[in-house]
Amino acid sequence: MFEGQPKGLYALALANTGERFGYYTMLAVFALFLRANYGLAPGTAGVIYSSFLMFVYFFPLFGGMLADKFGFGKMVTTGILIMFAGYVLLSVPLGGDTFALVVMLGALLAIGFGTGLFKGNLQVMVGDLYNEAQYADKRDSGFSIFYMAINIGALFAPTAAIRIMEWAQQELGVSENDSYHFAFAVACASLILSIAIYYAFRSTFRHVEGGSKKGTEAAAVEELSPAETKERMTALILVFAVVIFFWMAFHQNGLSLTYFANEFNEQSAEGIKAMAFNVWNLVAVIFMVYASFSIFQGKTVKSKGIAVVVVLAALCFLGYNYGMLDGEVVEVKAPIFQQFNPFYVVALTPVSLALFGWLAANNKEPKAPRKIAYGMIVAAVAFCLMLYASLTLPSPNEQAALGEAAPRVSSYWLITTYLILTFGELLLSPMGISFVSKVAPPKYKGMMMGGWFVSTAIGNQLVMVGGILWGDLPLWAVWGVFASVCLVAALFMFAMMKRLEKVC
Repeated sequence: MFEGQPKGLYALALANTGERFGYYTMLAVFALFLRANYGLAPGTAGVIYSSFLMFVYFFPLFGGMLADKFGFGKMVTTGILIMFAGYVLLSVPLGGDTFALVVMLGALLAIGFGTGLFKGNLQVMVGDLYNEAQYADKRDSGFSIFYMAINIGALFAPTAAIRIMEWAQQELGVSENDSYHFAFAVACASLILSIAIYYAFRSTFRHVEGGSKKGTEAAAVEELSPAETKERMTALILVFAVVIFFWMAFHQNGLSLTYFANEFNEQSAEGIKAMAFNVWNLVAVIFMVYASFSIFQGKTVKSKGIAVVVVLAALCFLGYNYGMLDGEVVEVKAPIFQQFNPFYVVALTPVSLALFGWLAANNKEPKAPRKIAYGMIVAAVAFCLMLYASLTLPSPNEQAALGEAAPRVSSYWLITTYLILTFGELLLSPMGISFVSKVAPPKYKGMMMGGWFVSTAIGNQLVMVGGILWGDLPLWAVWGVFASVCLVAALFMFAMMKRLEKVC
């Protein structure tokens, strides 16, 4: 899985992991911070939160345009420095008055713009690593590894945020409001690590940073005709239009699916089910998955033996934790479900790569646009599952009126839904980024990668549809809306498939 990849991939992936860990640590507690520190109403806090998410994915458009002119490496470095300034401002406890609110909004602007310079351009650099003929057939698998690295940071971020706040309150005696700033400080530290990795291993990817005379000459060699440029950009815009609706549905994990977890899901778990709500048990499973692949794919007896030891150690760890439960009932809180998506991404990436590797070896691997369309169908299946689980449940408003008598369902429904959604994400997101990096005209690579993020931004803004539907509408109908949107988008993409695959 990891063999034959350019060395620069791992350096860029690790640099991105550090940045994403800080971002998701901040994001895990940010909405709560807005309400606790400034006394904002839920709706007002939600507007700030969703607008921040939208701008984080909108600014890469401008970051890409700047990189097309000044070079990707310069923009990545500048972006890290600007983000760092924003996180520093968030880390300083200024209270909850108007001045503090203005400083916080300025910090969000800096983080959003810095992310716009960093995120998309780093991914363009990853894509350019595969322009060399020896790596050309590794592009999709490379982006899958890169995407997995992002989710390693996301997996640990919520736990890190909670633990650092608890430490600040218990060991330093700070108030709950001030303890949020310690979580934001974690983001500062992670960015220092990120830029340290970037410069320590810069020699492995310096040739794709752009902005040099050599890079300009290379781009000139790859000049496309106006007709081919238009054809490629049209194909990319069609893909962007489709993925808007995937992110609209997928990011319900932070809104309507979280509402469901809070209002309709069981509030406790025991036995095997309880094990799923401990992040370290999930990490053990990840080790087992990767070690199991090493047992079958290892080239030496020693490597296979080490893999067997890792599997046995993980099983012992899980067995010990299960024994320690001793019938204990574990409380299930709605936010904990956010750990399942990054867990599944990391655990399933080798499965995905092995599957597509086998298909490629047999000349049956679908091209990126077809994978994206399949991802939309898989997302529709996930919401169909939620629709089925909700057929006998009341509407959200009726559920609230029932109080303690309200019916609740097993956690397995949401756990399985997140699993299916992750399959869809693995088909769509890394493949989409790979498609953009491959198809975008050389002169507009930065802008087109920015376009991918703009489509994500618009999808994030449309996430609010889940909140609007949450009320008197039957619960099954809420999920039916998202299933239908994903299915229609998939059908549209299949209708455009010949045009899309032509540019691959």
